[in-house]
Amino acid sequence: MADQLLSTVTYHETLPENYVRPASQRPRLAQVISDANVPIIDLGSPDKSRIISQMGKACQSYGFFQVVNHGIDAGLMVKMMAIGLEFFRLPPEEKAKLYSDDPAKKMRLSTSFNVRKEAVHNWRDYLRLHCYPLEEYVPGWPSNPSSFKEVVSTYCEEVRRLGFRLLGALSLSLGLEEEHIERVLGEQEQHMAINYYPRCPEPELTYGLPAHTDPNALTILLQQPNVAGLQVLKDGKWIAVEPRPNAFVINIGDQLQVIANHTLVLSR
Repeated sequence: MADQLLSTVTYHETLPENYVRPASQRPRLAQVISDANVPIIDLGSPDKSRIISQMGKACQSYGFFQVVNHGIDAGLMVKMMAIGLEFFRLPPEEKAKLYSDDPAKKMRLSTSFNVRKEAVHNWRDYLRLHCYPLEEYVPGWPSNPSSFKEVVSTYCEEVRRLGFRLLGALSLSLGLEEEHIERVLGEQEQHMAINYYPRCPEPELTYGLPAHTDPNALTILLQQPNVAGLQVLKDGKWIAVEPRPNAFVINIGDQLQVIANHTLVLSR
């Protein structure tokens, strides 16, 4: 099944039929708005109350925002993007060792979403990693490229710290103690998907990923520079999120929305 990986097979001019969406499900590119003021929050601002206020408003209005001056070294972000690309450019026989269609596996290389059951596939490959606790999972991660474990584990540690910092600010934006959301969530897992979207011969006929919500608490997304691949739905319109230099896109997931709504109900 590893021969289904898009990073292994080359499609030159025509999209294969099993990637073509029905006309009613295809992206309507003309209806996508380019970056209609998706909030950008400067975490380096000395005005902490302003950060908290901006974050609360962004969650209420979009459920998405971008953060800059977040404390994660720009060089590490560049290395993370580079190591991901280097991995997907490995020879097919190397990637075949890691391929799996089993969604229960803690680490797997696969394609689309659930290639076993889908009638129509998504135009992506991905490497899924569980990242916490690191000492438990890193030994099983890829050893090729040679610097993969070092770069990705360092990145995971930094992003986890940023995640808890964001959860604290979100708690304060709800008028709660800073540690409230972290306490409610308890011991939190952490996983990563390194997504690969190769050049598509007919992108108007398919999706990288279809419309969805994230089931987790918080998603911290590092976008490919200069590619507005992420779109968010607001007021019935799709908005393309333009990547900002050295920024992360933050997505409030389903778990966090449930916690926030429950908290608001209890506080009335």
